[in-house]
Amino acid sequence: MNKTMKIEGMMCPHCRAHVEKALEAVSGVTAVEVSHEKGTAVVTMSEMVDNAALKAAVEQAGYTVKSID
Repeated sequence: MNKTMKIEGMMCPHCRAHVEKALEAVSGVTAVEVSHEKGTAVVTMSEMVDNAALKAAVEQAGYTVKSID
């Protein structure tokens, strides 16, 4: 199961790594592919993860979640 997040505020590879690490720490997330150029994160999960948990992880890292599909 995948979800695509649109994230605002990532400007460099360091930002990308920060978001990636935050999302990988969420229980149920098995892989994350983040692009600071596109402002997206594709999250692969082994089980359904609540959008609020994903959003909270990104926002705690200091970035803004615009949408989760």
